[in-house]
Amino acid sequence: MQSFCGSVWDSVWDYDTPRILIIKNRTVGAVNRFIQCVIIAYIIGWVLVWEKGYQEFDSPTASVTSKVKGIAFTNSSLLEEHLWDPADYVIPPQEESAFFVMTNVIVTRNQVQGLCPEFPSKTSGCKSDSDCTAGYHDSHSNGVLTGKCNKHVNTCEIYGWCPVENDSVIPKPAILEQAENFTVLIKNSITFPKFQFSKRNILPTANASYLKVCRFNQKNDPSCPIFILGDMVRDAGENFQELSVQGGVMGILINWNCNLDRPASECFPVYKFRRLDKGTNEALAPGYNFRFAKYNINENGTQSRTLYKAYGIRFIIDVFGKAGKFNIIPTLINIGSGLALLGMATIVCDIIALNILKKKHHYEEMKYKSIRDGELAQLEEGS
Repeated sequence: MQSFCGSVWDSVWDYDTPRILIIKNRTVGAVNRFIQCVIIAYIIGWVLVWEKGYQEFDSPTASVTSKVKGIAFTNSSLLEEHLWDPADYVIPPQEESAFFVMTNVIVTRNQVQGLCPEFPSKTSGCKSDSDCTAGYHDSHSNGVLTGKCNKHVNTCEIYGWCPVENDSVIPKPAILEQAENFTVLIKNSITFPKFQFSKRNILPTANASYLKVCRFNQKNDPSCPIFILGDMVRDAGENFQELSVQGGVMGILINWNCNLDRPASECFPVYKFRRLDKGTNEALAPGYNFRFAKYNINENGTQSRTLYKAYGIRFIIDVFGKAGKFNIIPTLINIGSGLALLGMATIVCDIIALNILKKKHHYEEMKYKSIRDGELAQLEEGS
């Protein structure tokens, strides 16, 4: 125990210094050079060239506005002749980084508050007044039960907005199937604060005449900021006419990936389109819809309303990306980190020489040598 403690105490005051040992072995030498080449290729190819490790980066702050244009004329048994313009089908008129286009609708006209039979369902059916609990209602009710059973339709009577809405049959094809040809102007401005760099998706060379005729196309005109709704849905792999019946949610992805070491004209957005509301169980609560009403006061002072159940496509605009510019600090950090990896070649070669080669014991004796002060004095006297 005493000798063990003494050895531990002595080791505290030991000093280790690297010893250069040149091993004339082709296997070890080839492994050493191969690992060094791989690490150098990684530093140059991946860190500096592919990942642009010589640059510092910044994310954009963005503003987005949109303007939908297009008219549609419909003549159906439900709505008769009707001309639709953006004031009718863009709800609300403006959103932040999004817009909604109504493509289908169920209209219930001339509703007034009063008594009427509930819409037939499993919970509203009745045979007598005892089946209808006065004052009862739930989240699916169109009104409050009065406690009476309407014997003509065998449903409970309610107090609510009458007549009640019938949304059991959704119009197909969609009422506004012509919305496929509507257009939207997307104005997007971005700023990279770190570099004080700003730009718009409308090119400086564009003019009013160009914006009147241009339409976005991935191949022919990728710089045009005016998009056809049907084209965006098709680019996402969807069918507009099918999507317009019950509605859905689409994503417009705008990617600004800019190398500010190059001219500003080479910094431009790339557009992609995705369907966002697809899932594994699309039959359950499909599509996108909501209700709104328009109210008016009749001549006799009675308030009435027209109820709309609107189906449509909500487009969500997502702006993202990054900008890079040369900076000496990340350049030195990445190069230094990469060069530090060159030490891996020495570690691997030591493992091979000291554990795998036939002369491993000989290499170990040559690599590790311990000298005490007394031994060093004897060497000096002998010399």
